[in-house]
Amino acid sequence: MKKIALFWLTLLLMGALVGCKEGIKAVVKEKEQVVIRDYAVNSSNMVMNKVGDTIYIANIDVNTVTIVDSQTKKVKAEIPVGKSPVQLTLSPDENKLYVSCRYDDKIDIISIEKEKVVDSLDVGIEPYGVVTSQDGKRLYVANHRSSTISVIDLSKKKVESEIEVGDRPRTIAITADGNKLYVPHYLEGKISVINTEKDEVKKVIDLADSPDKNDRKKSQGIPNTLEQFVIDPDGKKAWIPHLLTNVDTPIHFQETIFPAISVIDLTTDEEIIDERKELFEEMNVTDKKNEAIIFSNPYDVVFHPNGNKAYVIMSGSEDLVVFDLNRGGNATQILRRINGNNPRGAVISPDGETIYVHNAMSHDLAEISTGGNSPYARAKMKGENLVLISKDPLSPLVREGKTIFYSGNSEEFATEITGNNWMSCISCHADGETNGLTLMTPKGPRGVPSNALTTKTGLFMWDGSRDDFTDYILTVQGEMGGMTEFDSDKPLPKDVQHMYDAMFAYLDDPDSFPIPKSPYHNKDGSLTATAEEGRELFEGKAGCIACHAGTQFTDSVRAIDANGHLTTSNTNFLHNIGTTNPLDKKSKGDARAGFTNPRDTLHFDVPTLRGVWATAPYLHDGSAKTIEEVIKRIRYEGKPTFTDGEILKIAEYVRSIE
Repeated sequence: MKKIALFWLTLLLMGALVGCKEGIKAVVKEKEQVVIRDYAVNSSNMVMNKVGDTIYIANIDVNTVTIVDSQTKKVKAEIPVGKSPVQLTLSPDENKLYVSCRYDDKIDIISIEKEKVVDSLDVGIEPYGVVTSQDGKRLYVANHRSSTISVIDLSKKKVESEIEVGDRPRTIAITADGNKLYVPHYLEGKISVINTEKDEVKKVIDLADSPDKNDRKKSQGIPNTLEQFVIDPDGKKAWIPHLLTNVDTPIHFQETIFPAISVIDLTTDEEIIDERKELFEEMNVTDKKNEAIIFSNPYDVVFHPNGNKAYVIMSGSEDLVVFDLNRGGNATQILRRINGNNPRGAVISPDGETIYVHNAMSHDLAEISTGGNSPYARAKMKGENLVLISKDPLSPLVREGKTIFYSGNSEEFATEITGNNWMSCISCHADGETNGLTLMTPKGPRGVPSNALTTKTGLFMWDGSRDDFTDYILTVQGEMGGMTEFDSDKPLPKDVQHMYDAMFAYLDDPDSFPIPKSPYHNKDGSLTATAEEGRELFEGKAGCIACHAGTQFTDSVRAIDANGHLTTSNTNFLHNIGTTNPLDKKSKGDARAGFTNPRDTLHFDVPTLRGVWATAPYLHDGSAKTIEEVIKRIRYEGKPTFTDGEILKIAEYVRSIE
């Protein structure tokens, strides 16, 4: 019996020891899973893992994420996600991928092992940039419409706080030590610096305006459309690709829109103005005629791992610009063109030999050889592009129109959409909407309108002087420098007319520019009590509904002829509300309309109020900063006197209209 008891006791002890060992292994294993990232990262539409063998790409308008094996140059998986995945980021242990699904107001979480979405997180309105903390315990999300940063506890999968920042936060970056977040405000030319220990904005960096120059072709302008914030390998500086817009002179393709890259000192959190890269100066690579090569719409930046070069993606002109940081920091090469349409993102291999570029319109991956470490190395295209998606959900016509709308490539289509690669439609209509600026035109100052609902709201232009989309050849010729070989008042060649038909199809597609959700509603989407009272005033005492009527909140759709077609000749729905600008000029009309569309300086087309909260500044000349100011300034027959409280209520309702 003693021997038997001793036998069983021995077995129990052995089992206990094994259990302890297994427990120790589990603890060790659990500790091994805690990875602390020690390098800076920024949110982007494509990311590469640390060893460089896998690339993850957000297919913006396909609603999928593609995983690519960079060694075999093959697609490993295409994973369905929410609507409009715009940017993504890896967890520090690289086991999860977080994807911002812009029009679903959520973050999808992809398991790298399972290659599928395993969870989703509700955040603010139109999430865009997304990064994890360096220990992977928190997720930071830039909510584009809510103007907030959601701070998410990933263990609880719950938003623990919201940090208010400036208008339209877009991308987001975190420093190597994890102590600071940088959040560019897309249109404002500002960057919020967030202390991650206190979850508060510690500073706002203002990018400087470019000083005026006597040569208007070199006078750059106001910083806007900040696309990225990329920290260099040593963590001391960051580069921000953006545009400069000259608002002092009438719109002209060579004098209005300029590419730029601003440089931020991360120790002082100040712009290093002397290091800004501007066309004709730091960006001045010449051609065989000794003329500066023009490119447009800078979008993304990657640095060589050794820090000696920077590579900037020009999404409009579809080029790669190389900067030598050891030889003055100026541009030394332009690789023209990157294969594919509308390059928007890039990653570089750990050895610095290869750059991979995501083409957002052709949905493929281009490969570029950097040429090695030599200061005289030349970047060049490498191999065929890799197709990233199994099926394009857009019709061929809509895809073509969208590609044209985003393109500043002067060589790709039936004819030039812009002169000498200077600009694209989105250079002014940022993200397809407004850039928040007022530009000078031959008729006077004009605010840049949004393209949301543009095909549904009646006449075109602030003075209602166009009734057919092809009339925009006048804009292409006069402002963008394209299609100048054609007479605008004569029928266009079929292939050129097809370009307008394609762009119209894109603008007319309801998924192209969704009405921005208003952050001024209750959480359940209903109107606030103040907005409800404002609606009663809007429809009653104020009489706003007389002009801002119907489903589109405009009477411009009623400017029709006897056959029910829109016509510029019907001026009954242009209104004088006392907002003329001293700089406004009369027009005799244009030859395309047979000069049947003359316009004075008093009467203007009624804009839609759907999503108007997101389109400041207001009025035709952009002279009103707020809706309250509009209500106070406009004059019309029978306008009653409003108290300040009533003005607030009407404005609250108008800001709620979707």
